[in-house]
Amino acid sequence: MAGLYFHIPYCTQRCVYCDFYFVTTRKVHTPFVQAIRNEIEGYATEYANYEPIGTLYFGGGTPSLLLPEELESILSTVHEHFDTSQVEEVTFEVNPEDASLEYLRDIKSLGVDRLSIGIQSFFDDDLTFLGRCHDSKSAQNAIKNSEKAGFEKRSIDLIFGLPDQTENQWAMNLELACEMDIPHISTYGLTIEEKTPLWKQVQLGNVIPVDEETHSELFQMAMDTLQKSEYEHYEISSFARRGYRSVHNHRYWSHVNYIGFGPSAHSFWWRGLPARRWSNVRNLNRYQAFLGDHVRPIDEQENLSLDALAREYIMLRLRTSEGLDLKILEERYGVDLLTCKIDELALLESSEFILTIRNQKVILSDLGKTICNSVTQRLLPD
Repeated sequence: MAGLYFHIPYCTQRCVYCDFYFVTTRKVHTPFVQAIRNEIEGYATEYANYEPIGTLYFGGGTPSLLLPEELESILSTVHEHFDTSQVEEVTFEVNPEDASLEYLRDIKSLGVDRLSIGIQSFFDDDLTFLGRCHDSKSAQNAIKNSEKAGFEKRSIDLIFGLPDQTENQWAMNLELACEMDIPHISTYGLTIEEKTPLWKQVQLGNVIPVDEETHSELFQMAMDTLQKSEYEHYEISSFARRGYRSVHNHRYWSHVNYIGFGPSAHSFWWRGLPARRWSNVRNLNRYQAFLGDHVRPIDEQENLSLDALAREYIMLRLRTSEGLDLKILEERYGVDLLTCKIDELALLESSEFILTIRNQKVILSDLGKTICNSVTQRLLPD
């Protein structure tokens, strides 16, 4: 089953670290809602008959800046034009300052069954540095409201590796999340993306990023704390109580087809070779203008060979707790890693970066997870 992603490009203000596409100047959403409905209808004519839809994911930007009636309009268009009879999960990202009990109940009544709450930190000084609109109190209230609204499937994001964040603060963030019994927690190391306000501050010498050793230690702390609290570390950034993994994200890591709607959204579709990947324009006005003329707002597209798909499969699967299945890699992608990378596999195993290869699977150890990108590069086919 395929997945659908919806990029809602609105934000109240800019976070210093964010390089996703967004706008902060739009109060009226009617043209965007009509445009994304046109886009949904247009793609349905070509893709709806291939596969039923398994998951929906509303990301951004800030989806919680949509009014409930605007969300209802988008969802009704999806249900009208795609086969959604087998949908397993509808995820909606919400910022704490938008998470009133009334709003959460409204979107739940429309079919949203999983919330992803952008907490980032429970410390006000962290939130101020990051440029977030909420404070610690509203973060905790959002979690409480999500529970009162009846959301069983709830996730929060937490960021580590802030320049002035102490180990004790990071530990307390993790402990509070465990105490509040959040079923799913995503932890992200702060990254310095080009042309963001944070990148500019680093270039000016006003912000000093944490070193790699500190970054690894904080990540190790997250793994230790959350696994002791019975969270499954099922993907590099993702921890879940049993039964609460993100179904939608799992599709990304498994090379399942998905279509993205909205400015800057990405899509992937594989039905025979070559597979296709494409992305939409990163401009709301152009996006709306294209779709006003019923033209697909595609900015970039590429055809993916089997070799490119194999490399991508290795990168995706090494991020997961199930690991890289060498049999699937050979049968589906035509790459025999046990032949072409046997020396690297042996070295990584002896260095305890990967677990013993059992049932033809390569799984990262906790130590290997701290240098996931480095391990992956060593295993990519030449």
